[in-house]
Amino acid sequence: MSGTVTNNIFGVSGLVVAAAGGLEWQAVVVPPTTGRTFAVTVANPGAGNRYYIDAVLQATVNLTEGFTYIFDQSDSSNSGHPLRFSTTSNGSHGGGSEYTTGVTTSGTPGSGGAYTQIVVAADAPTLYYYCTAHSNMGGQANTVVSYVPVSSGKGYWINTTSDAATIKLPSSAEVGDQLIFGDYARTWATKAITIDSNGLNFQGEPDTFIVDYDTNGQAINIVYSGATKGWTPVSDIVTAFEPVAPPTQKGIFAYGNNGSSPYFVSMSNLVNSSGVIATDVTGVGTARYFLASSSYGGDKALFAFGANAGKLNIRNLVNNSGVIASDASGAGTARGALAAANYGGDKGIFGYGQAGGYVSLSNLVSNSGVVASDTTGVGTARGAIAACSYGEDLAIFGYGEPPRTAITNKVSNLGVIATDTTGVGTARNNPGAVSYGGDKGMFAYGSTGSSSSLKNLVSNTGVVSADVTGVGTARESLGATAYGGDKAVFAYGLTSSVQSMSNLVSNSGVIAADVTGVGTARYGPSAVGFSYSA
Repeated sequence: MSGTVTNNIFGVSGLVVAAAGGLEWQAVVVPPTTGRTFAVTVANPGAGNRYYIDAVLQATVNLTEGFTYIFDQSDSSNSGHPLRFSTTSNGSHGGGSEYTTGVTTSGTPGSGGAYTQIVVAADAPTLYYYCTAHSNMGGQANTVVSYVPVSSGKGYWINTTSDAATIKLPSSAEVGDQLIFGDYARTWATKAITIDSNGLNFQGEPDTFIVDYDTNGQAINIVYSGATKGWTPVSDIVTAFEPVAPPTQKGIFAYGNNGSSPYFVSMSNLVNSSGVIATDVTGVGTARYFLASSSYGGDKALFAFGANAGKLNIRNLVNNSGVIASDASGAGTARGALAAANYGGDKGIFGYGQAGGYVSLSNLVSNSGVVASDTTGVGTARGAIAACSYGEDLAIFGYGEPPRTAITNKVSNLGVIATDTTGVGTARNNPGAVSYGGDKGMFAYGSTGSSSSLKNLVSNTGVVSADVTGVGTARESLGATAYGGDKAVFAYGLTSSVQSMSNLVSNSGVIAADVTGVGTARYGPSAVGFSYSA
């Protein structure tokens, strides 16, 4: 038996011993499914046609609230048997009516691509699937909550072989209450558990923070210590536990150049958690363009530096409601055409830019929004650059001029900029950059000598991919922000004229076609995410 296995067994065994004096161990818990496709066929088992779900006669299925399920009716046996849902067994044949909340259909049953899809609503009732044309064909579809409920004083083996699990702790607790969770199938590294502390603190952090355990063979023993610290691990694998601030849900575009006198503007446009850009909000602070912005403190942000008739080092804080504050004195060298990104989970970094000439210095931002003095530059001095976060607490600067380049510089979770990495993709200046998918990023658009719509994805380890053919209007000097936790939006920019269109980015990094612009057309704005609340 190897040392690694011995250590893992010892850790779990120790928890079992600790629990043996009073905790009640439960049967193995399998978390609810998080969306899937069911293969639907029709056959006659002897009493008339019936639906088979994944080859099981009139199977009872479980549908988890908040997730999407597709009932695939492309098999030819489905011809003439449209599948629908009802809150009544046997649907319309049993005196009920069709249930349509979150339900969409496509194609003709029995033909390729035909399906019925349901996005299960919160608190959805028990449902029944049925054939609209024939009686007694269907079965039951239970709707279940998306989390594993637990009770104090118990131990749970959590089996994540099929799906990751969210464990919802009790909403109230007394000092000394205890819970134990163990990795039943040694699968937490690929399908982790997330703990929802349900209104109580977890190791001193509020329940807005994300608590993941993602190590195979892990076991967790938590005890409620009181309101201040809340649930506290008394035994776990310490290196595998680190509360992570939740992603921001909203965004804001601000400042820029509208292409006509007096050119520089200070208005802003909020982005809601669905990616909808709002109309102009009257500007606050000094009108300017080619500034940069970063989040700080988890759910707040700041705009800083920039240029108008000269280079600036002022800053404007943004609270978690999206309100921009008036100018505050800046720190560091005044400059424009720089970039900024979040790092370390709750801090920011501004880097590079154009002062009297191009520079490579940087300025760190604390989790209270204080901009530090200059740090000696690392990497090639340049401007017209972009930056984004990746890997949850890391960042990357990339591209820029002069001359146009594709080099990148990674930023550690301590805010240290690394030396140049050889560029990948087409060299260009004035691209946009943004994070997406929770831990990845992308550079997109920019000028290669003319405006482009190319994109280069950034993996969660900071690897920049080759060019991907662009989508949307080719342009440069635009802004981008994350929204909705794991999605993003590019907007505004410059072609032969100033623009106001936007392009949404999915949580898999796909850029959508142009959306008609909202707000004042301009180029050289900046954009940033804020707010934990949708």
